[in-house]
Amino acid sequence: MAAAGSLAKHEQILVLDPPTDLKFKGPFTDVVTTNLKLRNPSDRKVCFKVKTTAPRRYCVRPNSGIIDPGSTVTVSVMLQPFDYDPNEKSKHKFMVQTIFAPPSTSDMEAVWKEAKPDDLMDSKLRCVFEMPNENDKLNDVEASKSAPVLNTSKQDGPMPKPHSVSLNDTETRKLVEECKRLQADVMKLSDENRHLREEGLRLRKVTHSDKSGSPTALALRENGSNPLPSLLVVIAAIFIGFFLGKFIL
Repeated sequence: MAAAGSLAKHEQILVLDPPTDLKFKGPFTDVVTTNLKLRNPSDRKVCFKVKTTAPRRYCVRPNSGIIDPGSTVTVSVMLQPFDYDPNEKSKHKFMVQTIFAPPSTSDMEAVWKEAKPDDLMDSKLRCVFEMPNENDKLNDVEASKSAPVLNTSKQDGPMPKPHSVSLNDTETRKLVEECKRLQADVMKLSDENRHLREEGLRLRKVTHSDKSGSPTALALRENGSNPLPSLLVVIAAIFIGFFLGKFIL
């Protein structure tokens, strides 16, 4: 009995969470990840290594390392996509193997090779595959239904914009009316200018027979070439350009 007791392995020093089962929740059409937490409650550094019976089906990060005293390491176990058969039970298993870290840990491969079987500690976990139940499916449907409502409420935020557009329309109408009024004034001034030119031509014809040096002829020529109406047309055109520029900008 004493010999058998001396060959017994040490109990696992790390605290595993979960302790016995690694649960993977489907559907399994994509990578499914579950986490395994390793906590070191001792006052010594602990080396760990994670092994599995199906290495091609899982990706483990990190799969080995050193845990400081009082620290916790989270190991991500990623199950690769596969065709799930509910009638087939999973036979995959994981093992967490540990050993107290020696003084020198520069070469971890040598540490594990030189480790004595009595110094090794291990814990085994089985893999459990679960498919979503009906309640989970209903919750997913409700969440997908509520998503468009949230999007609609976000879109309702900028609704005050039509009010600002109506104000711009009112200002635009005022500018258009002002431009029309100025155009009417320009047309009126153009008519007056044309009338004055015709009057000037008529007066030139009347005075053509008079002497070119007489005061009457000079006065008539000055009246016929009066530039005042043309100046008014230029001023009106400047006003129209100003308002049209303001309207376009």
